[in-house]
Amino acid sequence: MKEKLEQIRDEAIALAKKASDMNTLNDVKVKYLGKKGELTSVLKSMKDVPKEERPKVGQMVNETREEIENILEEIKTSIETELREAKLKEEVIDVTLPSKKNKIGHRHPNIIALEEVERIFVGMGYEVVEGPEVEYDLYNFEKLNISADHPAKDEQDTFYINKDIVLRTQTSPVQARVMEQGKLPIRMIAPGRVFRSDEVDATHSPSFHQVEGLVIDKNISFADLKGTLEIFAKELFGENTKTKFRPHHFPFTEPSAEVDVTCFKCGGKGCRFCKGSGWIEILGCGMVHPHVLEMCGIDPKEYTGFAFGVGLERIALLKYEIDDMRLLYENDIRFLKQF
Repeated sequence: MKEKLEQIRDEAIALAKKASDMNTLNDVKVKYLGKKGELTSVLKSMKDVPKEERPKVGQMVNETREEIENILEEIKTSIETELREAKLKEEVIDVTLPSKKNKIGHRHPNIIALEEVERIFVGMGYEVVEGPEVEYDLYNFEKLNISADHPAKDEQDTFYINKDIVLRTQTSPVQARVMEQGKLPIRMIAPGRVFRSDEVDATHSPSFHQVEGLVIDKNISFADLKGTLEIFAKELFGENTKTKFRPHHFPFTEPSAEVDVTCFKCGGKGCRFCKGSGWIEILGCGMVHPHVLEMCGIDPKEYTGFAFGVGLERIALLKYEIDDMRLLYENDIRFLKQF
């Protein structure tokens, strides 16, 4: 029996040492230590061993099993170490190689311009208010003194969802919503996206952004409007900027005006940027029409106010000397990284 156990041990150790991978090593373990292995067969034949020799033979079987298990464990550790080292060699990183440069996002010129406008008006005590982009015809037109037959309601200019709901063509509906709440006085600006049925070109887009302002209080005059916009222009374009008001017409303001500022490239002398005039148009404004105040539940005999609206893209185009509005929406990283 002793010779047989020694033979089994030697064969198992010899096969284990030849194993070069875990599968082969596992096959050796199953062959000699498994349920149907060589040592298990020896244990099954213990019934043929004389009773007085069984303890000694059992001890020899256990010692043989232990020797085989120890050898298998040593070889297993050796194989695992070799595999790990081989994997590390494959995954080695050459720190001298040039790395891939991470591209970092950039602030959009529209956002930069909006933050600048908000900073100026918040500094003057204005509140920033937002409203829905999908708006009722009532707020987008009627409460702003735009009648049913007004050209601005033409389907060529307005995106209609149905006869009562539109994509807002301006942010003025936010002003109407705030006025009808009756919390006076009001000092607010309403920035946001608006929609008009325009063809895409260098100066037009069917979707763009506006910032509209509104002040309602007692004894508000056109002089307050002029002073406010003069401060705004100087803060935005520089201390030496001058403003010029030209008469105009808007349905929701009376009197109304368009505002020009001196060209910040030539200082008003005339250049290619301002087409030789020395002035650049930036926004429209006026005193809130008394009928608009009435429709929003405000007594025009006690309260007056002014409103103004400026295109956010126009500010960005002027301030950063961008000659094509489409650049603002193409997400070209070469353009955006300049900001």
